[in-house]
Amino acid sequence: MSGRPRRRTTRAVVIGGSIAGTLAAAAVKDHVDAVEIVEAHDLPHGPEPRLGVPQAAHVHLLQTGGAEAIEDLLPGTLDRLAAAGAHRMPMTTNMVIHSPEGWYRRWRRATHYLMAASRDLTDHVVRARVLQDPGVTVRTRTRVVGLLGDRRRVTGVRLRTAAGESDLSADLVVDAAGRTSRTPQWLRHLGITGLREDRIESGLVYASRIYRSPVPTEGWPMVAVHADPRRPGPGNSGGILPIEGDRWHVSLMGAPGGHPTRDPEAFEPFARTLRHPVLADLIARAEPLTGVTLTRTTANRRHYYERLPDMPEGLVVLGDALAAFNPVYGHGVSAAARGALALRDQLAAGPAEDLTRRAQRAVARPVDAAWALATGQDIHFPTTTGRTPTPADRLLHRYVSRLSRTAVGSFAAATALTDVLTLQEPPTSLAKPGALVRALVGPLRRPLDGPPFTAAERRLLEGLPVRTR
Repeated sequence: MSGRPRRRTTRAVVIGGSIAGTLAAAAVKDHVDAVEIVEAHDLPHGPEPRLGVPQAAHVHLLQTGGAEAIEDLLPGTLDRLAAAGAHRMPMTTNMVIHSPEGWYRRWRRATHYLMAASRDLTDHVVRARVLQDPGVTVRTRTRVVGLLGDRRRVTGVRLRTAAGESDLSADLVVDAAGRTSRTPQWLRHLGITGLREDRIESGLVYASRIYRSPVPTEGWPMVAVHADPRRPGPGNSGGILPIEGDRWHVSLMGAPGGHPTRDPEAFEPFARTLRHPVLADLIARAEPLTGVTLTRTTANRRHYYERLPDMPEGLVVLGDALAAFNPVYGHGVSAAARGALALRDQLAAGPAEDLTRRAQRAVARPVDAAWALATGQDIHFPTTTGRTPTPADRLLHRYVSRLSRTAVGSFAAATALTDVLTLQEPPTSLAKPGALVRALVGPLRRPLDGPPFTAAERRLLEGLPVRTR
Protein backbone atom coordinates (compact mmCIF):
# COMPACT_ATOMS: atom_id res chain seq x y z
CA MET A 1 0.00 0.00 0.00
CA SER A 2 1.16 3.55 -0.74
CA GLY A 3 2.00 5.84 2.15
CA ARG A 4 -0.14 8.59 0.62
CA PRO A 5 -3.20 9.58 2.66
CA ARG A 6 -6.41 8.41 1.01
CA ARG A 7 -8.96 11.06 0.07
CA ARG A 8 -12.40 10.07 1.31
CA THR A 9 -15.20 10.49 -1.21
CA THR A 10 -17.90 12.63 0.36
CA ARG A 11 -20.90 12.17 -1.95
CA ALA A 12 -21.82 9.61 -4.57
CA VAL A 13 -24.65 9.98 -7.07
CA VAL A 14 -26.19 6.87 -8.63
CA ILE A 15 -28.16 7.38 -11.84
CA GLY A 16 -31.14 5.03 -11.82
CA GLY A 17 -33.21 3.32 -9.14
CA SER A 18 -33.05 -0.07 -10.84
CA ILE A 19 -31.70 -3.13 -9.07
CA ALA A 20 -28.31 -2.27 -10.60
CA GLY A 21 -28.64 1.23 -9.13
CA THR A 22 -29.63 0.09 -5.66
CA LEU A 23 -26.82 -2.48 -5.64
CA ALA A 24 -24.40 0.26 -6.74
CA ALA A 25 -25.60 2.33 -3.77
CA ALA A 26 -24.98 -0.68 -1.52
CA ALA A 27 -21.47 -0.96 -2.97
CA VAL A 28 -20.44 2.62 -2.25
CA LYS A 29 -22.41 3.51 0.89
CA ASP A 30 -19.69 2.48 3.36
CA HIS A 31 -17.05 4.50 1.51
CA VAL A 32 -18.81 7.86 1.27
CA ASP A 33 -20.65 10.24 3.58
CA ALA A 34 -23.84 10.18 1.51
CA VAL A 35 -25.31 8.38 -1.50
CA GLU A 36 -28.09 9.90 -3.59
CA ILE A 37 -30.03 7.77 -6.08
CA VAL A 38 -31.60 9.82 -8.87
CA GLU A 39 -34.61 8.10 -10.46
CA ALA A 40 -36.77 9.42 -13.31
CA HIS A 41 -39.96 7.75 -12.04
CA ASP A 42 -41.65 7.02 -8.74
CA LEU A 43 -40.44 3.95 -6.88
CA PRO A 44 -43.08 1.47 -5.65
CA HIS A 45 -43.39 0.86 -1.92
CA GLY A 46 -43.97 -2.87 -2.29
CA PRO A 47 -43.26 -5.73 -4.73
CA GLU A 48 -44.99 -3.95 -7.60
CA PRO A 49 -44.02 -3.10 -11.18
CA ARG A 50 -41.66 -0.15 -11.60
CA LEU A 51 -41.96 2.13 -14.61
CA GLY A 52 -39.13 1.83 -17.09
CA VAL A 53 -38.50 -1.90 -16.53
CA PRO A 54 -40.40 -3.70 -19.31
CA GLN A 55 -38.24 -6.81 -18.86
CA ALA A 56 -39.67 -7.27 -15.34
CA ALA A 57 -42.73 -8.92 -16.92
CA HIS A 58 -40.58 -11.87 -17.98
CA VAL A 59 -38.91 -14.74 -16.14
CA HIS A 60 -35.84 -13.74 -14.14
CA LEU A 61 -33.23 -16.06 -12.67
CA LEU A 62 -30.89 -14.96 -9.90
CA GLN A 63 -27.93 -17.25 -10.54
CA THR A 64 -25.56 -18.42 -7.79
CA GLY A 65 -22.89 -15.89 -8.73
CA GLY A 66 -25.36 -13.01 -8.55
CA ALA A 67 -27.09 -14.28 -5.40
CA GLU A 68 -23.79 -14.60 -3.55
CA ALA A 69 -22.72 -11.12 -4.70
CA ILE A 70 -25.97 -9.64 -3.36
CA GLU A 71 -25.52 -11.50 -0.07
CA ASP A 72 -21.95 -10.19 0.20
CA LEU A 73 -23.13 -6.63 -0.40
CA LEU A 74 -26.26 -6.93 1.75
CA PRO A 75 -25.98 -9.79 4.28
CA GLY A 76 -29.30 -11.42 5.08
CA THR A 77 -30.99 -10.47 1.80
CA LEU A 78 -31.39 -14.05 0.56
CA ASP A 79 -33.15 -15.01 3.80
CA ARG A 80 -35.48 -12.04 3.35
CA LEU A 81 -36.22 -13.13 -0.20
CA ALA A 82 -36.99 -16.66 0.95
CA ALA A 83 -39.21 -15.34 3.76
CA ALA A 84 -41.13 -13.31 1.16
CA GLY A 85 -41.82 -16.45 -0.89
CA ALA A 86 -38.81 -16.83 -3.19
CA HIS A 87 -37.65 -20.39 -3.86
CA ARG A 88 -34.05 -21.52 -3.55
CA MET A 89 -33.69 -24.10 -6.32
CA PRO A 90 -30.70 -26.48 -6.39
CA MET A 91 -29.17 -27.04 -9.81
CA THR A 92 -29.93 -29.37 -11.53
CA THR A 93 -31.68 -31.27 -8.74
CA ASN A 94 -34.83 -29.19 -9.00
CA MET A 95 -34.90 -28.60 -12.73
CA VAL A 96 -36.46 -30.28 -15.74
CA ILE A 97 -34.36 -28.93 -18.61
CA HIS A 98 -34.42 -29.99 -22.26
CA SER A 99 -31.15 -28.74 -23.76
CA PRO A 100 -30.25 -29.05 -27.45
CA GLU A 101 -28.27 -32.14 -26.47
CA GLY A 102 -31.01 -33.82 -24.40
CA TRP A 103 -32.69 -33.87 -20.98
CA TYR A 104 -30.47 -32.97 -18.05
CA ARG A 105 -30.49 -35.41 -15.18
CA ARG A 106 -31.66 -34.20 -11.78
CA TRP A 107 -28.51 -35.04 -9.87
CA ARG A 108 -29.02 -35.56 -6.14
CA ARG A 109 -25.88 -33.60 -5.40
CA ALA A 110 -26.26 -29.89 -6.08
CA THR A 111 -23.25 -27.64 -6.49
CA HIS A 112 -25.19 -24.48 -7.41
CA TYR A 113 -28.60 -22.91 -6.93
CA LEU A 114 -30.76 -20.09 -8.18
CA MET A 115 -33.28 -17.88 -6.43
CA ALA A 116 -36.66 -18.06 -8.15
CA ALA A 117 -38.96 -15.09 -7.65
CA SER A 118 -40.68 -12.39 -9.64
CA ARG A 119 -38.45 -9.49 -10.64
CA ASP A 120 -40.79 -7.18 -8.70
CA LEU A 121 -40.18 -9.08 -5.47
CA THR A 122 -36.41 -9.24 -5.94
CA ASP A 123 -36.25 -5.52 -6.71
CA HIS A 124 -38.41 -4.69 -3.67
CA VAL A 125 -36.41 -6.76 -1.18
CA VAL A 126 -33.07 -5.37 -2.39
CA ARG A 127 -34.37 -1.79 -2.57
CA ALA A 128 -35.88 -1.93 0.93
CA ARG A 129 -32.65 -3.37 2.31
CA VAL A 130 -30.52 -0.60 0.75
CA LEU A 131 -32.83 2.26 1.72
CA GLN A 132 -32.71 1.21 5.37
CA ASP A 133 -29.30 2.85 5.48
CA PRO A 134 -29.68 6.49 6.61
CA GLY A 135 -26.82 7.49 4.34
CA VAL A 136 -28.77 6.51 1.19
CA THR A 137 -31.51 8.79 -0.16
CA VAL A 138 -33.57 8.87 -3.35
CA ARG A 139 -34.73 11.71 -5.60
CA THR A 140 -37.66 10.54 -7.69
CA ARG A 141 -39.27 12.21 -10.74
CA THR A 142 -35.83 13.62 -11.50
CA ARG A 143 -33.79 13.09 -14.64
CA VAL A 144 -30.06 13.37 -15.08
CA VAL A 145 -29.53 15.35 -18.29
CA GLY A 146 -25.77 15.82 -18.25
CA LEU A 147 -22.45 15.45 -16.49
CA LEU A 148 -20.60 18.26 -14.73
CA GLY A 149 -16.84 18.59 -15.06
CA ASP A 150 -14.49 18.09 -17.96
CA ARG A 151 -12.68 15.35 -19.85
CA ARG A 152 -10.35 14.79 -16.87
CA ARG A 153 -12.86 14.57 -14.01
CA VAL A 154 -16.63 14.37 -13.52
CA THR A 155 -17.73 16.56 -10.62
CA GLY A 156 -21.48 15.94 -10.54
CA VAL A 157 -24.63 15.81 -12.63
CA ARG A 158 -27.15 18.19 -14.14
CA LEU A 159 -30.72 17.48 -12.96
CA ARG A 160 -34.09 18.26 -14.50
CA THR A 161 -37.43 18.20 -12.69
CA ALA A 162 -40.83 19.74 -13.35
CA ALA A 163 -39.56 22.83 -11.51
CA GLY A 164 -36.51 23.32 -13.73
CA GLU A 165 -32.81 22.39 -13.85
CA SER A 166 -30.14 22.37 -11.16
CA ASP A 167 -26.65 21.03 -10.48
CA LEU A 168 -25.74 18.33 -7.97
CA SER A 169 -22.06 17.99 -7.12
CA ALA A 170 -20.52 14.60 -6.44
CA ASP A 171 -17.11 13.01 -6.02
CA LEU A 172 -18.35 9.82 -7.68
CA VAL A 173 -21.09 9.31 -10.29
CA VAL A 174 -22.28 5.77 -11.06
CA ASP A 175 -24.38 5.33 -14.19
CA ALA A 176 -26.85 2.48 -13.65
CA ALA A 177 -29.53 3.91 -15.94
CA GLY A 178 -29.88 0.71 -17.96
CA ARG A 179 -30.44 0.55 -21.71
CA THR A 180 -31.52 4.22 -21.71
CA SER A 181 -28.10 5.40 -20.50
CA ARG A 182 -26.88 8.59 -22.18
CA THR A 183 -23.28 8.41 -21.00
CA PRO A 184 -21.94 7.88 -24.57
CA GLN A 185 -23.48 11.21 -25.63
CA TRP A 186 -22.38 12.97 -22.44
CA LEU A 187 -18.79 11.84 -22.96
CA ARG A 188 -18.86 13.21 -26.50
CA HIS A 189 -20.00 16.56 -25.09
CA LEU A 190 -16.90 16.48 -22.87
CA GLY A 191 -14.76 15.86 -25.94
CA ILE A 192 -14.22 12.14 -25.33
CA THR A 193 -14.68 9.95 -28.42
CA GLY A 194 -13.70 6.47 -29.54
CA LEU A 195 -16.08 4.52 -27.29
CA ARG A 196 -16.56 1.10 -28.90
CA GLU A 197 -20.00 -0.51 -28.92
CA ASP A 198 -21.02 -4.03 -29.97
CA ARG A 199 -24.62 -4.95 -30.76
CA ILE A 200 -25.65 -8.51 -31.56
CA GLU A 201 -29.36 -8.94 -32.23
CA SER A 202 -31.02 -12.35 -32.45
CA GLY A 203 -34.45 -10.87 -33.17
CA LEU A 204 -35.88 -12.78 -30.20
CA VAL A 205 -39.38 -11.81 -29.02
CA TYR A 206 -40.49 -12.53 -25.44
CA ALA A 207 -44.09 -13.28 -24.43
CA SER A 208 -44.93 -13.89 -20.78
CA ARG A 209 -47.86 -14.35 -18.44
CA ILE A 210 -48.46 -15.55 -14.91
CA TYR A 211 -50.56 -18.57 -13.95
CA ARG A 212 -51.92 -19.89 -10.71
CA SER A 213 -49.95 -23.08 -10.16
CA PRO A 214 -52.10 -26.22 -10.10
CA VAL A 215 -49.56 -27.82 -7.72
CA PRO A 216 -47.76 -26.58 -4.60
CA THR A 217 -44.76 -24.57 -5.78
CA GLU A 218 -42.56 -25.34 -2.78
CA GLY A 219 -40.09 -27.91 -4.11
CA TRP A 220 -41.62 -27.90 -7.61
CA PRO A 221 -38.99 -27.84 -10.38
CA MET A 222 -38.23 -25.19 -12.91
CA VAL A 223 -39.10 -26.51 -16.40
CA ALA A 224 -37.48 -25.25 -19.61
CA VAL A 225 -37.10 -26.20 -23.26
CA HIS A 226 -34.13 -24.58 -24.97
CA ALA A 227 -33.81 -23.72 -28.65
CA ASP A 228 -31.41 -25.66 -30.84
CA PRO A 229 -29.57 -23.38 -33.32
CA ARG A 230 -28.71 -26.43 -35.45
CA ARG A 231 -32.36 -27.06 -36.33
CA PRO A 232 -34.03 -25.31 -39.28
CA GLY A 233 -36.67 -22.69 -38.58
CA PRO A 234 -37.04 -20.14 -35.77
CA GLY A 235 -35.28 -20.82 -32.48
CA ASN A 236 -38.26 -21.12 -30.14
CA SER A 237 -37.84 -21.78 -26.42
CA GLY A 238 -39.58 -21.24 -23.10
CA GLY A 239 -39.65 -21.87 -19.40
CA ILE A 240 -41.84 -22.12 -16.31
CA LEU A 241 -40.45 -20.68 -13.07
CA PRO A 242 -42.25 -21.27 -9.76
CA ILE A 243 -42.46 -17.92 -7.95
CA GLU A 244 -43.95 -16.53 -4.76
CA GLY A 245 -47.67 -16.82 -4.11
CA ASP A 246 -48.02 -20.35 -5.56
CA ARG A 247 -47.71 -18.98 -9.07
CA TRP A 248 -45.94 -19.98 -12.27
CA HIS A 249 -44.15 -17.33 -14.28
CA VAL A 250 -44.17 -18.54 -17.89
CA SER A 251 -42.08 -17.02 -20.68
CA LEU A 252 -42.05 -18.11 -24.32
CA MET A 253 -39.44 -16.89 -26.81
CA GLY A 254 -39.35 -16.96 -30.58
CA ALA A 255 -37.21 -15.54 -33.37
CA PRO A 256 -38.37 -13.85 -36.60
CA GLY A 257 -40.48 -16.17 -38.68
CA GLY A 258 -42.09 -17.80 -35.67
CA HIS A 259 -42.33 -15.44 -32.72
CA PRO A 260 -45.16 -15.33 -30.14
CA THR A 261 -47.84 -12.63 -30.05
CA ARG A 262 -49.93 -10.79 -27.43
CA ASP A 263 -52.97 -12.94 -28.20
CA PRO A 264 -53.79 -14.96 -25.03
CA GLU A 265 -55.51 -17.61 -27.16
CA ALA A 266 -52.25 -18.17 -29.08
CA PHE A 267 -50.03 -18.55 -26.00
CA GLU A 268 -50.53 -22.27 -25.36
CA PRO A 269 -50.51 -23.18 -29.09
CA PHE A 270 -47.18 -21.38 -29.44
CA ALA A 271 -45.83 -23.42 -26.52
CA ARG A 272 -46.62 -26.50 -28.60
CA THR A 273 -44.24 -25.34 -31.33
CA LEU A 274 -41.25 -25.89 -29.02
CA ARG A 275 -39.03 -28.94 -29.42
CA HIS A 276 -41.06 -30.73 -26.73
CA PRO A 277 -44.70 -30.12 -25.63
CA VAL A 278 -44.03 -30.30 -21.87
CA LEU A 279 -44.60 -26.58 -21.29
CA ALA A 280 -47.89 -26.60 -23.20
CA ASP A 281 -49.03 -29.72 -21.33
CA LEU A 282 -48.32 -28.02 -17.99
CA ILE A 283 -49.94 -24.65 -18.64
CA ALA A 284 -53.00 -26.44 -20.06
CA ARG A 285 -53.57 -27.52 -16.46
CA ALA A 286 -53.02 -24.07 -14.91
CA GLU A 287 -55.23 -21.00 -14.57
CA PRO A 288 -53.95 -17.80 -16.27
CA LEU A 289 -53.91 -14.79 -13.94
CA THR A 290 -52.68 -12.14 -16.39
CA GLY A 291 -52.72 -11.29 -20.03
CA VAL A 292 -49.67 -11.68 -22.27
CA THR A 293 -46.85 -9.12 -22.14
CA LEU A 294 -44.66 -8.88 -25.24
CA THR A 295 -41.12 -7.47 -25.45
CA ARG A 296 -38.91 -7.07 -28.51
CA THR A 297 -35.93 -5.30 -26.86
CA THR A 298 -33.67 -8.31 -26.44
CA ALA A 299 -30.45 -7.35 -28.23
CA ASN A 300 -27.05 -7.99 -26.69
CA ARG A 301 -25.40 -4.57 -26.44
CA ARG A 302 -22.08 -3.67 -24.85
CA HIS A 303 -19.99 -0.53 -24.38
CA TYR A 304 -16.25 -0.89 -23.70
CA TYR A 305 -15.66 1.94 -21.25
CA GLU A 306 -12.75 0.04 -19.73
CA ARG A 307 -10.85 0.47 -23.02
CA LEU A 308 -11.20 4.25 -23.22
CA PRO A 309 -7.74 5.78 -22.70
CA ASP A 310 -9.18 9.03 -21.30
CA MET A 311 -12.26 7.99 -19.30
CA PRO A 312 -12.80 10.87 -16.84
CA GLU A 313 -12.07 10.21 -13.18
CA GLY A 314 -15.12 10.09 -10.92
CA LEU A 315 -17.39 8.16 -13.32
CA VAL A 316 -18.20 4.42 -13.35
CA VAL A 317 -20.76 2.61 -15.54
CA LEU A 318 -22.34 -0.72 -14.62
CA GLY A 319 -25.42 -2.89 -15.13
CA ASP A 320 -27.34 -2.67 -18.42
CA ALA A 321 -25.78 0.76 -19.04
CA LEU A 322 -22.51 -1.12 -19.52
CA ALA A 323 -23.80 -4.34 -21.08
CA ALA A 324 -27.31 -5.63 -21.72
CA PHE A 325 -27.88 -9.26 -22.63
CA ASN A 326 -30.46 -11.38 -24.39
CA PRO A 327 -32.68 -12.14 -21.37
CA VAL A 328 -33.14 -15.79 -22.31
CA TYR A 329 -29.81 -16.58 -20.60
CA GLY A 330 -30.78 -15.04 -17.24
CA HIS A 331 -27.50 -13.22 -16.56
CA GLY A 332 -28.45 -9.53 -16.44
CA VAL A 333 -29.13 -9.15 -12.71
CA SER A 334 -26.30 -11.48 -11.73
CA ALA A 335 -23.76 -9.61 -13.87
CA ALA A 336 -24.93 -6.30 -12.39
CA ALA A 337 -24.60 -7.68 -8.85
CA ARG A 338 -21.10 -8.95 -9.48
CA GLY A 339 -20.20 -5.62 -11.06
CA ALA A 340 -21.42 -3.75 -7.97
CA LEU A 341 -19.38 -6.08 -5.76
CA ALA A 342 -16.30 -5.38 -7.89
CA LEU A 343 -16.89 -1.63 -7.47
CA ARG A 344 -17.09 -1.99 -3.69
CA ASP A 345 -13.87 -3.98 -3.60
CA GLN A 346 -12.06 -1.37 -5.69
CA LEU A 347 -13.26 1.44 -3.42
CA ALA A 348 -11.74 -0.46 -0.51
CA ALA A 349 -8.55 -1.44 -2.31
CA GLY A 350 -6.72 1.71 -3.24
CA PRO A 351 -6.50 5.50 -3.62
CA ALA A 352 -9.52 7.34 -5.00
CA GLU A 353 -7.35 9.10 -7.61
CA ASP A 354 -7.21 5.98 -9.81
CA LEU A 355 -10.66 4.61 -8.99
CA THR A 356 -12.38 4.93 -12.36
CA ARG A 357 -9.80 3.00 -14.37
CA ARG A 358 -9.47 0.23 -11.77
CA ALA A 359 -13.18 -0.02 -11.08
CA GLN A 360 -14.27 0.01 -14.73
CA ARG A 361 -11.88 -2.80 -15.54
CA ALA A 362 -13.03 -4.81 -12.51
CA VAL A 363 -16.72 -4.27 -13.35
CA ALA A 364 -16.04 -5.49 -16.91
CA ARG A 365 -14.76 -8.92 -15.79
CA PRO A 366 -18.14 -10.48 -14.89
CA VAL A 367 -19.54 -8.81 -18.01
CA ASP A 368 -16.91 -10.62 -20.10
CA ALA A 369 -18.23 -13.99 -18.94
CA ALA A 370 -21.93 -13.18 -19.41
CA TRP A 371 -21.24 -11.59 -22.81
CA ALA A 372 -19.31 -14.62 -24.03
CA LEU A 373 -22.13 -16.95 -22.95
CA ALA A 374 -24.93 -14.92 -24.55
CA THR A 375 -23.28 -13.96 -27.82
CA GLY A 376 -21.47 -17.28 -28.16
CA GLN A 377 -24.89 -18.91 -28.50
CA ASP A 378 -26.82 -16.19 -30.34
CA ILE A 379 -24.39 -15.83 -33.24
CA HIS A 380 -25.26 -19.36 -34.38
CA PHE A 381 -28.94 -18.55 -35.07
CA PRO A 382 -29.57 -17.66 -38.73
CA THR A 383 -31.68 -14.63 -37.76
CA THR A 384 -28.88 -12.95 -35.78
CA THR A 385 -27.41 -9.67 -36.99
CA GLY A 386 -24.30 -7.80 -35.85
CA ARG A 387 -21.87 -10.67 -36.12
CA THR A 388 -21.51 -14.00 -37.89
CA PRO A 389 -19.62 -16.98 -36.48
CA THR A 390 -16.00 -17.41 -37.52
CA PRO A 391 -14.42 -20.85 -38.04
CA ALA A 392 -13.04 -20.55 -34.50
CA ASP A 393 -16.55 -19.77 -33.17
CA ARG A 394 -17.95 -22.84 -34.94
CA LEU A 395 -15.21 -25.06 -33.55
CA LEU A 396 -15.81 -23.76 -30.02
CA HIS A 397 -19.55 -24.24 -30.41
CA ARG A 398 -19.06 -27.85 -31.48
CA TYR A 399 -16.85 -28.44 -28.46
CA VAL A 400 -19.33 -26.90 -26.02
CA SER A 401 -22.13 -28.92 -27.63
CA ARG A 402 -20.03 -32.05 -27.15
CA LEU A 403 -19.44 -31.16 -23.50
CA SER A 404 -23.14 -30.40 -23.05
CA ARG A 405 -24.04 -33.80 -24.53
CA THR A 406 -21.63 -35.34 -22.04
CA ALA A 407 -23.29 -33.34 -19.23
CA VAL A 408 -26.67 -35.02 -19.73
CA GLY A 409 -25.04 -38.23 -18.50
CA SER A 410 -22.10 -37.04 -16.38
CA PHE A 411 -22.31 -35.21 -13.05
CA ALA A 412 -18.74 -33.90 -13.39
CA ALA A 413 -19.41 -32.45 -16.86
CA ALA A 414 -22.72 -30.97 -15.71
CA THR A 415 -20.92 -29.30 -12.79
CA ALA A 416 -18.27 -27.86 -15.11
CA LEU A 417 -21.00 -26.29 -17.25
CA THR A 418 -23.03 -24.94 -14.33
CA ASP A 419 -19.85 -23.45 -12.85
CA VAL A 420 -19.78 -21.22 -15.93
CA LEU A 421 -23.53 -20.71 -16.41
CA THR A 422 -23.89 -19.43 -12.83
CA LEU A 423 -20.95 -16.99 -13.30
CA GLN A 424 -18.86 -18.84 -10.74
CA GLU A 425 -16.10 -19.64 -13.24
CA PRO A 426 -15.00 -17.97 -16.51
CA PRO A 427 -15.81 -19.71 -19.81
CA THR A 428 -12.10 -20.48 -20.20
CA SER A 429 -12.47 -23.05 -17.40
CA LEU A 430 -14.19 -25.32 -19.95
CA ALA A 431 -10.81 -25.71 -21.65
CA LYS A 432 -9.18 -27.23 -18.58
CA PRO A 433 -7.77 -30.75 -19.06
CA GLY A 434 -10.49 -32.36 -16.95
CA ALA A 435 -13.28 -30.85 -19.05
CA LEU A 436 -11.51 -31.75 -22.28
CA VAL A 437 -11.14 -35.39 -21.21
CA ARG A 438 -14.80 -35.59 -20.17
CA ALA A 439 -15.93 -34.20 -23.51
CA LEU A 440 -13.72 -36.74 -25.29
CA VAL A 441 -15.07 -39.68 -23.25
CA GLY A 442 -18.69 -38.59 -23.66
CA PRO A 443 -21.73 -39.29 -21.44
CA LEU A 444 -21.41 -42.07 -18.88
CA ARG A 445 -25.13 -42.85 -18.86
CA ARG A 446 -27.75 -43.41 -21.53
CA PRO A 447 -29.75 -40.31 -22.52
CA LEU A 448 -33.18 -39.82 -20.98
CA ASP A 449 -36.13 -40.26 -23.32
CA GLY A 450 -38.45 -37.72 -21.66
CA PRO A 451 -38.91 -35.11 -18.93
CA PRO A 452 -37.34 -36.39 -15.67
CA PHE A 453 -40.26 -35.71 -13.33
CA THR A 454 -40.17 -37.65 -10.09
CA ALA A 455 -42.77 -40.33 -9.37
CA ALA A 456 -44.48 -37.99 -6.89
CA GLU A 457 -44.57 -35.16 -9.43
CA ARG A 458 -46.03 -37.46 -12.07
CA ARG A 459 -48.79 -38.59 -9.71
CA LEU A 460 -49.70 -34.96 -9.06
CA LEU A 461 -49.78 -34.16 -12.77
CA GLU A 462 -51.80 -37.22 -13.68
CA GLY A 463 -54.52 -36.12 -11.27
CA LEU A 464 -54.88 -32.64 -12.77
CA PRO A 465 -57.68 -31.87 -15.22
CA VAL A 466 -56.89 -30.09 -18.47
CA ARG A 467 -58.30 -26.54 -18.45
CA THR A 468 -61.20 -25.97 -20.81
CA ARG A 469 -61.15 -22.82 -22.90
